[in-house]
Amino acid sequence: MFKIGEFSKLTRVSIRMLRYYDEIGLLKPVKVDLFTGYRMYSAEQIPVLQKIVLLRDTKFTTLEIKDIVQRCNDVDILDELEKKKIQINKEIAIEQQRIDKIDSAIKEIEEKKFKIHCNINFKKVDKMLILSKRDRIPAYFHEGFLWGKLCEFIRRENISVRQDVYNNIAMYHDIEHKDDNVDVEVGMLVNRIGENKDGFIYREVEAVPKMAYAMVYGPYINLAKAYEKLAYWLESHNEHMADKPSRQICHIGVGDVDNPEEYLTEIQIPLK
Repeated sequence: MFKIGEFSKLTRVSIRMLRYYDEIGLLKPVKVDLFTGYRMYSAEQIPVLQKIVLLRDTKFTTLEIKDIVQRCNDVDILDELEKKKIQINKEIAIEQQRIDKIDSAIKEIEEKKFKIHCNINFKKVDKMLILSKRDRIPAYFHEGFLWGKLCEFIRRENISVRQDVYNNIAMYHDIEHKDDNVDVEVGMLVNRIGENKDGFIYREVEAVPKMAYAMVYGPYINLAKAYEKLAYWLESHNEHMADKPSRQICHIGVGDVDNPEEYLTEIQIPLK
């Protein structure tokens, strides 16, 4: 057997960490001298310690490591490592998105391009008949999932939609911006009421006597700045938002052109 210092040198794990693993019950010494209090370790404990170090260095928490070491054999640990790899790859993707946003912000600041092509005004919006799908989705960028369901239902049921200047509308029913569990309704304008089926509903969307709107040109990333610009516009014109869902209409989008710079999106805010 080896004293803690000797075991530390052989395993290249600090005495401080060995004491910590002892305290939390992760790796206890084989023997503790009753008179000196020295911790004594065995060579047979080295494979267990190697697993602990591996799991620690691959972002497993202490509680996860304790659970895995106590219940898993080598095959099971391989499964846990595969799961952790998937989790880390997801985290890397999220961090890359953050880096992309930072790079975009730096570029905008350096090039002084915070102004976007965005026309703001107000108008009356008439009532409209739509076929819609409403659901809670993980986040706003999952809206395309609802559109996919709605378009597939329209194709499957051979439903005729209106061919107006625009024929789509998205409505956001939460009273605030939410980071998750978002209440979104997407709809297509139709000429007549049909049969409600499988969560797809025919309904009339109420008219709005005074609607603030902004026509936003370019990729969807411009929408955030457009909402900010709209906020300044509302405040400067002493306008007040009504307690009704905000709306978005895609006039030119993914299915129409290949170049995102050619997109045209209308955002609408009902006013009192």
